[in-house]
Amino acid sequence: MSLEQNKSIVLQAYEAFDRGDIETGKALIASDITGCVMGSYTLKGADAFFEYALKMRDAFPDGRHTFEDAIAEDDKVVTRGMFSGTHLAEIMGVPPTGKQVTFSVVHIDRVVNGQVVEHWGQADVMALMQQLGIVNSPALRAS
Repeated sequence: MSLEQNKSIVLQAYEAFDRGDIETGKALIASDITGCVMGSYTLKGADAFFEYALKMRDAFPDGRHTFEDAIAEDDKVVTRGMFSGTHLAEIMGVPPTGKQVTFSVVHIDRVVNGQVVEHWGQADVMALMQQLGIVNSPALRAS
């Protein structure tokens, strides 16, 4: 597949997640996907991947990715941008706060035969925890 096709597949997967469209997501995600996601959870297989995705959708039902960059090389696609949403269910042990959050994300996805086979995601968890009121850091707020 071309680099542009790989980027398109990855971006379609994030758009499906943002819409809560699991059926489209299942077509774009390999059954044997491996990944590491926010909170350093390692996921093996589509069932674990979608279980995590649904927990994120529950926690941030209006959640949206906005990407500044989508860069492809070989079979990998790197996306960099922001995730924003309203915290309406438990996430990483934090009960719902009703607060609107926005934090940066960087993902590396590997695409093989038109499906994402690996997903490695990093998020600014410190910013998330600050916005949820879990972490209070005057030094970080001043910058």
